[in-house]
Amino acid sequence: MDLGILLHALTPSLDSVAILVTFFTYLAIFGSILPGKVVQGVVISHRGLELLSTTFIFSVLVTLVLYAAGRRSHNQGSSLKAHITGNVIHDWWFGIQLNPWFLGIDLKFFFVRAGMMGWLLINLSILAKSVLDGLLSRSMILYQAFSTGWWLLHNKVELTTAAVIANCIVFLIGYLVFRGANKQKHMFKKNPKALIWVSLLGGMARHCNYLGDLLLALSFSLPCGISSPIPYFYPIYLLILLIWRERRDEARCAEKYREVWAEYCRLVPWRILPYFY
Repeated sequence: MDLGILLHALTPSLDSVAILVTFFTYLAIFGSILPGKVVQGVVISHRGLELLSTTFIFSVLVTLVLYAAGRRSHNQGSSLKAHITGNVIHDWWFGIQLNPWFLGIDLKFFFVRAGMMGWLLINLSILAKSVLDGLLSRSMILYQAFSTGWWLLHNKVELTTAAVIANCIVFLIGYLVFRGANKQKHMFKKNPKALIWVSLLGGMARHCNYLGDLLLALSFSLPCGISSPIPYFYPIYLLILLIWRERRDEARCAEKYREVWAEYCRLVPWRILPYFY
């Protein structure tokens, strides 16, 4: 890098000074106001079923409110336009509005963020519980890297080094397939007539991104070993969901892309897993 450019980049500006002063002011003010008494934290790992039932009831109530609000909505925007089929169960389950908003908040984004942050907090709580009980193991560390682990709090699983490496390989392959397939999908949407991508991941299966999804889900459960099917609920559930979703995708793509999609199906006969499905 040219020395002159480097020196120019290192020269403080009024903006950088303002940012630093604002940051320090924020720390000074809220650092003196916010901290209260130090209290014992609550370990939520043993309240899994309570949280599950509470979240379920809350979710049902929210969807009922959104269903009622969507039916009364007259907004014609693409995200808020009401899509009513007349089938109450269908409209409630799939939702009437694509991206409902409340008080300027995108509710879909809000609840996804809440779910991901809650997932992290539960993970950390489980980790804290295992450390306090002296039960920290390779399986728990691996599960913390990939998913949640109530199962490992009550079932001791010791993985061999080979099993840990294999688990990580499954995760990496799943991630690469998922990201690569979705990138190619994006390229296809920009130019549907360009079939160059058929020779890549999209040439292995028409919905290869779902294969990546399933491998990732499997890697989340593998740290629990094979002593019980219970930890494998998520990948099994996801398999059923994605097969159903793939069927919907096929119908929608056939209608949207017509002869291009028909040609793609001829060139790539496999749906998710090459040479199997």
